[in-house]
Formats: sequence, C-alpha cells, structure tokens
Amino acid sequence: MSSDGDRTVNDGADSGMDGAAPAAGGVSAPAATAHAGAVNGEAAPGEAARTAAFEAGIRDALAALTARLDREHERAAHREAVIDRLHEENQRLRRGELQAMLEPVRAALYRLHDQARREAGRLAGPGAAEPPDPVRTAGLFSAVADDVADALARLGVERFTVRPGEPYDASRHRPVAVTPVADPGRDGLVTGVQADGFEQSGKVLRKAAVSVGRLDRTANGTADGAGTAANGTADTARAGAGRHAAAGRGETTNNRLGTDG
Repeated sequence: MSSDGDRTVNDGADSGMDGAAPAAGGVSAPAATAHAGAVNGEAAPGEAARTAAFEAGIRDALAALTARLDREHERAAHREAVIDRLHEENQRLRRGELQAMLEPVRAALYRLHDQARREAGRLAGPGAAEPPDPVRTAGLFSAVADDVADALARLGVERFTVRPGEPYDASRHRPVAVTPVADPGRDGLVTGVQADGFEQSGKVLRKAAVSVGRLDRTANGTADGAGTAANGTADTARAGAGRHAAAGRGETTNNRLGTDG
C-alpha cells in the first residue's frame, strides 16, 4: 500500500512541473519570453508599426518636396525664357527706332552723293578746261550746307548763325582769331564768322567759330597823339584818359576770351 501511494505522489509532482506554473516574481512564462525578446533588440509588434508609419511619412514628405522643387524649377525656366524674349524684342525695337532716326541722314547723304556726282560729271565733261563759274560753285556749296543742316534738323539739331558786329558770347561762340581794331566801340564784338553753331533743345552742341575784335592800343595811341598835336594841351589830357579807358576795356576782353575753351 505504501509503495502505490508514493508513485501517486511522484506522478503528481511530475505533472505539476510540466504545467504552466507561475515563474518567480509572479510573471507568467509567455510575458517573460516577450520581455526577454525586447531586451535582446527585437521590437514589439506595436513599436514596429509606429516605426513603419514614421518612415512612410518621411518618404511622402520627401516626394512632395521633390515635386515642389521640380515645379519651381519649371517656373524659373519659364521666367528666364520670358525675360530673354522681352530683351530680344526690346533690342529689336531699339534698332528699329535707331534706323528710323537715321533715315533722314541717309536721305540727305543720298542727295549729296547724287549732287556731287552730277557736278563732277559736269566739270569733267566738254568745256572742262574753262574755269568753273564762281557763282555756280558758291551756290553748290551753299546747297550742300543747307542739305546737311536740314538732315540735322530732322534729328532735333538746329543750326544757329552769328553776324559780324554781335557781342561776343563765350557760351555760344568759340574764338578762333583776334582782329585788331582801332575803334573802341568794336572792342569785344564779332568781326567775322568761320563756322555756324548747332544746338539742341536750348543746349549748345557746337559753338560757332568766330573772330573777335580787340582794341589795338598802338594804333589808338598814334591817332590820339595826332589829335593832341592839332588841338592843344586840353585835348591831349582828354585823349590820354581815353587811352587808359580803352586799354582797360581791351584787357577785359582779352581776359574774357582767354577763359573760353
């Protein structure tokens, strides 16, 4: 009887060991196994799902950013193409305006060319041994000058002339010669014109080339000396005063002329 009881007790102990007995600390065997896997680097099912979703979000954001950069690149390329086209059209318009502006000059040069060829043929034709007619030659050169002035006027450049006897103006006249004068009243006046001037909208583009009178103190003194010998001591004093005044005006005119470039 005792031997059978011992076998029953042993069999119960063996069966209790083979069952899902609680582990030490009150943790079941499956939970302990999962905890051991997490400790060894194996992610739990929830953690793996969250990681996969995060990576998918990053991929989607990168794809959207790439697409946006591609669109911006296309827009930039389109803007550059528009700018290049507008620049080309602007240059073409400017060239057209320049050509239209130069058309009167070309027309004037055509006329001058034809006129010069006609006159050259006339001078080289029959009777060329005869000297040219001065009146006809003067008219020819005057017509050439008028054609050039007309072409410049179409570009907005106006010709202005100067007449002898006008006061010298440093802002519009360029002195190229000095003419000695004995009359103090002609001191500082224009005595001759060598070239006309040109202006545009009130601005002088080229000054007129003129010669200016300057008081000749030597000639003036000789004339005053002759007058004093005939008229006496009183006239001599007045003539001396006149010489001093004229000399002063002459120096002022010379200084003024010297400042003009």
